[in-house]
Amino acid sequence: MTSATIAAIGDIKARLKSIWTAGDYDRFSRFMEGGAREFYERLNIAPGSKLLDVACGSGQLALMAAKDGIEVIGVDIAGNLVERARARAQAEGLKVRFDEADAEALPFDDASFDVVVSLIGAMFAPQPQLVAQELLRVCVPGGTIAMANWTPQGFIGQMFKTASKFIAPSDMPAPVLWGDDATVRERLSRGLSELSFTRRQYLFDYPFPPSEVVEFFRQYYGPINRAFASLHADGQAQLRQDLEMLWTAHNRAGTDCTAVFAEYLEVIGIRN
Repeated sequence: MTSATIAAIGDIKARLKSIWTAGDYDRFSRFMEGGAREFYERLNIAPGSKLLDVACGSGQLALMAAKDGIEVIGVDIAGNLVERARARAQAEGLKVRFDEADAEALPFDDASFDVVVSLIGAMFAPQPQLVAQELLRVCVPGGTIAMANWTPQGFIGQMFKTASKFIAPSDMPAPVLWGDDATVRERLSRGLSELSFTRRQYLFDYPFPPSEVVEFFRQYYGPINRAFASLHADGQAQLRQDLEMLWTAHNRAGTDCTAVFAEYLEVIGIRN
């Protein structure tokens, strides 16, 4: 890469880091425990396995695995989330290692883990081919690589599309391409002996109406927090209106609470 390209990637990563350190993802993720649990339990991880949780956030899935006696390391680009994950592990008396690290340059030897997983995380890194290479590199032959990624046509994909109208282009491939079967096959299949895809629904369930859900996202979810912060008052009002309309249109609960299903692509691969 040229020095200009390296500098541009550095700028993008700095912006991404500022996005994911904004808000309070730990508080936000507590409402996503159910879907995370469903994804984790389908993996059927064998006792004694070593698991790497890439883009682990505040440790949601890693802590589940640790409770089952799995040897776990979680990594994330956002240092504040790593600190929160460590605090959660300590509070629960769990032995888990959490490190600040980049999904595009994982600080581990080749073939270090039996299971490499990313739940709605690594999909946001700016250089997807490097992510794919790293997920494959650190997984043992015969090991499992598992991802859950928002799809372009699903609810969260639509929410990102709504928000992106109000913020500058990111100069990186759309994260939701990790939710497209053909794209994922192109990125991963050469390193896998088996690769399967399943479209599943993640339930966002809140005990408050869509208008308050939008405010909840504005306060605690980094991408939406930064989208609002980038706008003046009129733009914020328009973004809020558009997001409220989107949540209301997809809400399957009553007027005083919110239940929305968001499609994601479950990716399961077996390393060559």
